[in-house]
Formats: sequence, C-alpha cells, structure tokens
Amino acid sequence: MKVLLRSDVQGVGRRGDIVDVKSGYARNFLLPSGAALIANDTMETQASSMRKARDVRDSKSREAAEVQRSLIEQAKIQIAARAGTNGRLFGSVSESDVVNAIRTATNISLDRHMISMTEHLKELGSATVDATLFDGVVAKVNIEIVAK
Repeated sequence: MKVLLRSDVQGVGRRGDIVDVKSGYARNFLLPSGAALIANDTMETQASSMRKARDVRDSKSREAAEVQRSLIEQAKIQIAARAGTNGRLFGSVSESDVVNAIRTATNISLDRHMISMTEHLKELGSATVDATLFDGVVAKVNIEIVAK
C-alpha cells in the first residue's frame, strides 16, 4: 500500500515521502495515528511541498546544531563524583550525568540518547564522548571527572 508520510517514521521514511508499506502496518498504525495518508496520483504536489518544508526546517536545524557543537566543544565540562583513594569512582558517570553537566556548563539541553558512550566512565580523569546533535553533526565532548 502506498502512503504519504505526514511525519518522520523511523525505519520507514521522512515527512513528505511516498513509501510502500504493508497494508496491515498502514491500517493499524500509520493511518490511525495520523502519521500517513493513503497516497493517490494527486498527492505528488502535496508531497513535494512537504519535502520542501522539511528541507527548510532541516537546514535551520543543522545550522543551530553547528552552533551548539562549537559551544559544546569549547566548553570545559567538569563532573564531580565520589571516588576512592585509587581514583576509582563509587558508581559511574552515565549519559544522564554528562547531559546535566553540559546543561550546567553551556545552558544547552540535550536528550540522554544523544550521548554515545561505549561504557560508563568509572575513573577520575579526562574522557571524550560523542553527542549527536543532528544527522551528521557530532560534537566531541571533553569531560573532566574530578573527586568530590
């Protein structure tokens, strides 16, 4: 079944795309939630205007993400954590802790899912984690973990 997406649907497509999906998925999820409309021949102009608006919105969001990336990469981000005498932390520093530290240092609010860490930080010292601000815009966040 061909549908016109009214919003971004992960794994399916972006707003304004005309995609072919299983009819059950369209009937049971996309159409009732308002995420899509059944596509017909006259919807091509509507789809192109939706794509054009999406591209304008994406370019503005990308520019804002570039500004945020420069601010985050220049900031000195410190996280105070309880640690033992050998430098091991009691617990660990997680994505939520990094987001809170970024918010405190730069006044930029991020979602914890934007932070990518291979594993939680468990020792004092410096570390670098990635923050995906927009599709293709990744900030390298330099973190200094200090003892409380």
